Amino acid sequence: MIVTIVGTGAMARSIATRALAGEHVVRLVGRSPEKAANLADQLRATAPPGATPDVRASDAIAVEDADLVVLAVPYPTGLAVAAEYGAALAGSALVDISNPVDFATLDGLVVPAGTSAAERIAAEAAPGVPVVKAFNTCFAGPLLGGKVQGLPLDVLIAGDDEDARRKVAELAGSGGLNPLDVGPLRRARELESLAFLHMAVQERLGLNWSSAVKILT
Repeated sequence: MIVTIVGTGAMARSIATRALAGEHVVRLVGRSPEKAANLADQLRATAPPGATPDVRASDAIAVEDADLVVLAVPYPTGLAVAAEYGAALAGSALVDISNPVDFATLDGLVVPAGTSAAERIAAEAAPGVPVVKAFNTCFAGPLLGGKVQGLPLDVLIAGDDEDARRKVAELAGSGGLNPLDVGPLRRARELESLAFLHMAVQERLGLNWSSAVKILT
């Protein structure tokens, strides 16, 4: 598959690493073309011996032929990206990995009760563009390696389009992860609450955000 990742941060790096492990084509789109190019160079440099990863930086045109477009950006940036790309996303599945947490207080979510960041992004996307929630319960550190204590990392997947969920499951499974289909997009509400709870208890557990319990990361 062609996997276009919007973003150049830690989660973008980890998802790109898993995608390349599954031998998918990766395109990186960032606000800074230089950062996207640097990340592509780093991913090629850290590839296993003998591997020839197909990864490069691109501009927004990379979304037009992508099977998956991963929004590796914080909420609410994903809202603007979905609206900006509009019909260019036709034929692609849009993957929201964000958690709409109030990071100033870690005391709640910033979306109204009864909805989720993923559902709000779906409302901004062009008609017919399926949105899938995935990877939001994964921390970047464990996701980079794909395993926790020797076990494949769980990736919880929610979406209303069966084919879109299948593509995300293929991305996760081929990259050495354990995809778990949890149902329709409205399940993103629980997934985002789960991730928020995990973040909120890190300090009390004496952990940091790069630590992981298998089902929560």
